[in-house]
Amino acid sequence: MDDRCLYQDLSRFRLPAGFRGRSAGMVQLWWLVQSSLFALSPQPLYGWRSFLLRLFGARIGKNVRIRASSRVTYPWKLSIGSHVWVGDDCVLYNLGEIEIGSHVALAHHICLCTGLHDYSRIDFPISQKPVRIEDEVWICNDVFVGPGVTVHRGAILGARSTVLHEMPAGMICHGNPATPVKERRREELGQEKQGRVIRDEGRVVCRQ
Repeated sequence: MDDRCLYQDLSRFRLPAGFRGRSAGMVQLWWLVQSSLFALSPQPLYGWRSFLLRLFGARIGKNVRIRASSRVTYPWKLSIGSHVWVGDDCVLYNLGEIEIGSHVALAHHICLCTGLHDYSRIDFPISQKPVRIEDEVWICNDVFVGPGVTVHRGAILGARSTVLHEMPAGMICHGNPATPVKERRREELGQEKQGRVIRDEGRVVCRQ
């Protein structure tokens, strides 16, 4: 067997200085807190879990409901607006910044991933790109959102989609890779403007 590394030699891998954003000790302390005080807390204690995240530097709005089985890699790289749901077994793998707006619903088993490696180099260096989820987005079960992706306001990501590129506002998107398939109806505007075409940034949203 040839022991030479031709594609990736992980013995050469080095974590860039300051990559975590906090000391190794602080990282280990958070992971200990997450696996105990956070993960073992009863389901209704949403405020307690938000408190723990804020204690480690997360920026979190009001009425945020994060389930105890969800995981956050680095709280100091997390920003969440108000009135947000984060369901069971979600992974916020925020080696880079993850920004979640307000009135966002994350279902279950969702992964928001900011980390990536340069496979063209034998030392396999790590890097990160931020993930941004804008207001009023609904992400359904088992969705993967990759590094550098922005999901714009009001979009829906269908179950088991793989999202590798920017998703437009007000669109229902799904697939592997995910693509926009149809517009999301803005019912509240339709009720206010009877008999008129409602437009959002030049795009027809609904017709009454």
